[in-house]
Amino acid sequence: MLTHQMRALLWPIVLGLAACATRGDHGPALVEANTPAAACVPQPVPACSAQGVPASPPAVAGAGQASSVPDSSGPATEAKPAPPGNPPAPMETGPAESAPPVPEQVHRPLRIALALGGGAARGFAHIGVIRALEAHGIKPDIVVGTSAGSLVGALYAGGIDGDQLTRLAMSMDEGALSDWGMSSSGFFKGESLQAWVDKSLGDRPIEKLPRKFAVTATDLHTGQLVVFERGDTGLAVRASSSVPGVFQPVQIGDHEYVDGGVVSPVPVRAARRLGADIVIAVDISARPSVGQPSNIIGIWLQTFAIMGQTIGAWEMNEADIVLIPALPTMSGSNFRARSAAIRAGEDVVELNAARIREVLEAKRRNLPPS
Repeated sequence: MLTHQMRALLWPIVLGLAACATRGDHGPALVEANTPAAACVPQPVPACSAQGVPASPPAVAGAGQASSVPDSSGPATEAKPAPPGNPPAPMETGPAESAPPVPEQVHRPLRIALALGGGAARGFAHIGVIRALEAHGIKPDIVVGTSAGSLVGALYAGGIDGDQLTRLAMSMDEGALSDWGMSSSGFFKGESLQAWVDKSLGDRPIEKLPRKFAVTATDLHTGQLVVFERGDTGLAVRASSSVPGVFQPVQIGDHEYVDGGVVSPVPVRAARRLGADIVIAVDISARPSVGQPSNIIGIWLQTFAIMGQTIGAWEMNEADIVLIPALPTMSGSNFRARSAAIRAGEDVVELNAARIREVLEAKRRNLPPS
């Protein structure tokens, strides 16, 4: 009598979609512009939990026993011995049934986003972060930048890797990006920065860059955060980098835009909205000074540092990984310290490499099958 054992295994599907948890007032609204020259339509940030669905143990079906059944197709007859010289032929049996193969789960690729914050010359640290992540085999699929982060992010999304960014940074003449245009609204126009970005990227618009890219800016009249996902890359970077009082606001359509860091110093929510499973946030903002400001400029800088730190804390809580390069003494205007800033970016990744891999692997295991 043959015994056949059958087993079936049911694998659970785990949804691990990370979402954004907002303040009571849901924080600033995200709006999208079809092109930087188009009017922006407000889109409120959805408030939802970042709680994932816990995995349940796999259910195993019981293995049944196959039983033999006597043949009752006719009346029972007495068995007759085989004639001499003709031994009974052995009963032929088919091959034993094997258990069906268990299908292997195939998960979709993990979507990693890099949210690059603002900080003027301290933005060179972003290059070090990118370079070190690449050295560990981590290449983000989505890049979102604010202010200085939008400049580095645009170049990286345009296909310029970490090593190339480093060489470009070391040869950069910051004076060529400054175009004085004294007016009541700012010292610089920002047109040179726009032209330099467009030239570096071969005049490709945002939507034509190899890596998914978005730029944040602030609508000067409504105070809303806007996210540029299409259109002139240089113009979007210029708008995102227009520090109030330093650069003149950028006119796009019927709206004027200033630095995205005014309402979103590190654009975590924008990165999440673009479909990221993991958001790596890089905070290069200056910390408030412990000393007493000695003049009006010092008071102005201290005030903005306090505002940026307070606003940014809400949003960075929603990131999966937050990297803060050690730049304790570097000011936002010190372009001579670019080498030190790049090293600081590399160092913060190396110090946290094990933790980054751990977070990525945990998220990858919880992705639903494709």
